[in-house]
Amino acid sequence: MSTNEKIHSGHRQRLKKRFLEEGLDHFDDHQVLELLLFYCIPRQDTNPIAHALLEHFGSLAQVMEATPAELQKIEGMGESSAAFLALLNAFCRYYFVRRTSSGVSLNTIEQCGTYLIPFFYGRRNETVYLLCLDAKCKLLCCKEVGEGSVNSAAVPIRRIVEMALGANATSVVLAHNHPSGMAIPSDEDQLTTRKLAVALSAVDIELVDHLVVADDDYVSMRQSHFYHPDECRITV
Repeated sequence: MSTNEKIHSGHRQRLKKRFLEEGLDHFDDHQVLELLLFYCIPRQDTNPIAHALLEHFGSLAQVMEATPAELQKIEGMGESSAAFLALLNAFCRYYFVRRTSSGVSLNTIEQCGTYLIPFFYGRRNETVYLLCLDAKCKLLCCKEVGEGSVNSAAVPIRRIVEMALGANATSVVLAHNHPSGMAIPSDEDQLTTRKLAVALSAVDIELVDHLVVADDDYVSMRQSHFYHPDECRITV
C-alpha cells in the first residue's frame, strides 16, 4: 500500500468511527457525501468528488435528487457510484412511505397530508397520486396516476375514475407536487379538480380534497376554499 493510500485509509476509518460515535448531526455536507461514496468507490480519495458534486449541483439535497446520468458527468463518478446515490434517494422515499402504510385510517385532511408527503420525497417531476379510502376512511391503496400536471394528457380524468372504481373506493384524495417549491393551486388545477369531482360523483365516489405538495408542506384546496365538494356533487 502506498503512502497516499495509507492516508486515505486512515481518513476513511476516522470518518467512519466519527459517524458511529456521533451520527451525522455535526458533519458538513461534503463529509456526508465522502462517507457515502466510501461504499462504492473503494480505492480513491472521495473528498474532491464530494466537493465537485456540491459545487456542480449546489446542495446536498440536489445531489441526492440528481439522475444517474447527471451524476456521471462529474469526474470520478462512475455508473456504480451514480446508481448508489440514486438508490439511496429512492430508498428513503420507499422507507417513509412504508413506515406509515400499515393498517392506517385517515380521518382528517391533516392525516391525509401527513401520509401523502413522503410519496413526493425527492421527486423532480410533477407527479400525481390517488389516495383511495373505504366508507370508514381506512386506507385501501395509494397509487401513482402518472407524471405531469393534473390537467395534462398524461393524467386523464377517465384513468383516475377507473383507478378509484378498481380499488372499490368510497372516497378519494388527489395529490400532486409542485417541484418549484410553491404549493399554490393554479387555475388549471382548480378547473381539473372540479371536473374530476363531477366525474367521480357520477359513480358515487367523493373527491374529498386535492392536495398540492411542495417540499414538506402542502395546501389543501378544500380548506383554502379553492374547491367545494358540494358544488360538484351530482344529485338524482
